[in-house]
Amino acid sequence: MDINIDLKKITKKVTEKNFYTRTISLIFGIALLALNYNLFLVPNNFVIGGTSGIAIILKKVFSLSPTLFIYISSLILIILSFIFLGKEETEKNIIGSILYPVFVSLTSPIAKLLSNYLEFDSMVIIVLIAGIICGIANGIIYKTGFTTGGSDILMKIINKYAKIPEGKSIFVVNIIIMIFGFIIFGANKFIYSLIILYLNSQLIDRILIGISSSKLFFIYTKKIDEVKEFIIKDLKTGVTILNAQGGFSKEKNQVIMCVVPTKDYYLFKETVLAIDDKAFFVINDCYEVAGGVKGRKRII
Repeated sequence: MDINIDLKKITKKVTEKNFYTRTISLIFGIALLALNYNLFLVPNNFVIGGTSGIAIILKKVFSLSPTLFIYISSLILIILSFIFLGKEETEKNIIGSILYPVFVSLTSPIAKLLSNYLEFDSMVIIVLIAGIICGIANGIIYKTGFTTGGSDILMKIINKYAKIPEGKSIFVVNIIIMIFGFIIFGANKFIYSLIILYLNSQLIDRILIGISSSKLFFIYTKKIDEVKEFIIKDLKTGVTILNAQGGFSKEKNQVIMCVVPTKDYYLFKETVLAIDDKAFFVINDCYEVAGGVKGRKRII
């Protein structure tokens, strides 16, 4: 049976969904990111990769204005995106590519004004604040489905023509930029930049997929009926029985799949082990549950 799916039409529909709300969120995220850049990253020489990191290095080496470099590099990368990635891909990056250098320019005087009132006794506090703001801003931006362009465009070009995964290319390029930062600004700044990057990545994940409110259990047990009865009667929640086959033994078995609120994690696991001390568990964080018994009872 042939199934014809117009992927371009579907992609366009997804892209246009909540466009204005997403655009407002994008503007706020970029403004916050730019303010953080001028307020904390540039004055303290925190190089966390990307064209913004290169701009900080060039400021130190050649006294080149970071704002000017970001404007020039953004323009060049937009042109390269049109040439190598095409119109559709460029449309995803062009808004952020234009807005980011504009907001870096607009927030520069605001950052100078705020710096007179924001004085911290410890560099660690500055690093923590910078990392948290950076993560929140990037999380908001990525959740809109847009990007700030910049080095993201370069990574997509590398991915398309060199067949290197985007994640790997981003990691390698950013590490190279940070190594230059290490050479120029020293080990302390390098370590601080790593901490900011770590906080950034953790907060992006939390904003994109949320905080785990539940645990997803896969349970193999010889006492499947007893465990199922405990889940249904005591936890008063749903359970799914999956048919499985051992990869080595070829033995056919059944596996219980169940979503349990994080607060009940310990009680649930220990009770199942009390029922069958040889039970085998696979446990994952579960970030969102919709529908089913859980959805109807609002347990999660």
